[in-house]
Amino acid sequence: MVKLIIDNKEAIEMDKVYDFLIKDLGIKPGEAVIVGVSGGADSMALLYLLSQIKKECDIYIICAHVNHNVRKESDYEKSFIEKYCDNNQIYFESMKIDEYGDDNFHNEARSKRYTYFLNMVKKYGARYLFTAHHADDLIETILMRIARGSTLRGYGGFSKIIDMGDYKIIRPFINIPKSEILDYNKEKGIKHMEDSSNKKDKYTRNRYRKYVLPFLKKEDPNIHEKFIKFSQTLLECNEYIDKQMEHVIKEVFNQNILNIEKFVELDKIIQYRIINSILETIYQDDLILISDVHSNLIYKLIKSNKSNSCVRLPNNINVNKSYNTVTFINEPVEHNDYEIELSNYVNLSNGMNLEIVEKSQANNNYVCRLNSKELKMPLYVRNRKLGDRMEIKGLLGRKKIKDIFIDEKIPIDDRENWPIVLDSSDKIVWLPGLKKSKYDKEKSEKYDIIIKYY
Repeated sequence: MVKLIIDNKEAIEMDKVYDFLIKDLGIKPGEAVIVGVSGGADSMALLYLLSQIKKECDIYIICAHVNHNVRKESDYEKSFIEKYCDNNQIYFESMKIDEYGDDNFHNEARSKRYTYFLNMVKKYGARYLFTAHHADDLIETILMRIARGSTLRGYGGFSKIIDMGDYKIIRPFINIPKSEILDYNKEKGIKHMEDSSNKKDKYTRNRYRKYVLPFLKKEDPNIHEKFIKFSQTLLECNEYIDKQMEHVIKEVFNQNILNIEKFVELDKIIQYRIINSILETIYQDDLILISDVHSNLIYKLIKSNKSNSCVRLPNNINVNKSYNTVTFINEPVEHNDYEIELSNYVNLSNGMNLEIVEKSQANNNYVCRLNSKELKMPLYVRNRKLGDRMEIKGLLGRKKIKDIFIDEKIPIDDRENWPIVLDSSDKIVWLPGLKKSKYDKEKSEKYDIIIKYY
């Protein structure tokens, strides 16, 4: 067996990865493997490592690259990776995302990326899809989900191996922190590209990476080992609860209909696991859109005394209660309509942006301050609907959004795409740039949400 030279900690860790791929995973000579490569330090290290295995096993490596087409460096990154593959007898495949919708950018990009990877798996009949997620990625994911709220499985981050049925997603670097990957690349002379967007504070993950992780690592240089243990424990607990849930879910939930009478007889932890299992099935790769807020809304809907009620979820999913049943329905919107959950940042179809910020000194119609305890979370942004009314700050009664547009002399063409911010009970809390509702707070009042329109 060709072994990597072991002369420092980074090489030792990579040697463990090498042994995992050869011995534990059992990559066979002559088989095809897919590896997702962005051109960054992590994916180039993974591509290099697989190329070393290729020398021994003569495997077929298919480098799958997605050009997200949002930075000026994107085309150069593609050329950089393609040249590396040519020099190392690696198959190169790529796709370019021409346009994005109105959904959360990172979620949409991830969905398109994994759809493409799946196509490559099918094209080459591969058993394995490799990605370069590492220990720092795991810490960031866990912290973000704790802060936002998630399911038990979500709090566990992600697994080293995910069985997708016909193939498996493998994350061989899950035990290795980013710093060791960088040191390894330096030692082996592995070149990589730097993504300029990774330095921008507007992205939540970047803020955790720049400010929270350095603090944790200063407290404990081996903090990643604690998070790996935390992740494994939660995922094992989730697996056990799943087995218990599978015994009863078919009796409770069938053909998108949940039987309330049978549901309420179950233990609460199984009830929540059934709700989360339903959401996981519905959202799949879009699960990032869902948090414990949504699970709690559905649970309260089921337990409520109302015979008929509804909860709206992201991606136009409606959860409707009618007497003793709850149904999950995907209700498509018309072509020109949009509705997006307002979690952190939304790029709007009118070219403007909505962002939840930590602070602002402004007190105009382009900044809104809200108290989440007075609202039904999460917040949404959508364009107007017929009959929309708003309780304007400082005035009694409600006023039609249509009349506000007329008073403010907003052109008819602009009205259809003008954003309206509302909570999950359909209360309009802000008409950005035009009017504030009675829910807007002064700087001296109590609030925990600041939204900026720009």
